[in-house]
Amino acid sequence: MTATRLPLPTDRRVRVWFGEHLIADYISDPKSAAAYEAAMRRRFVSLRVTNDPAYADAGST
Repeated sequence: MTATRLPLPTDRRVRVWFGEHLIADYISDPKSAAAYEAAMRRRFVSLRVTNDPAYADAGST
């Protein structure tokens, strides 16, 4: 079992998209999210990677 918490107002949500399909979803503090985003951009060069505020999506998942 994994403990989860609600995103903080400063948290970021990084997602990797294959067309309209979400293939990766990561929420963390801004520094860790930026590092994850950079790694996903290197790994999945041709896919869309988004980095948005996580707080706005907290109620939609």
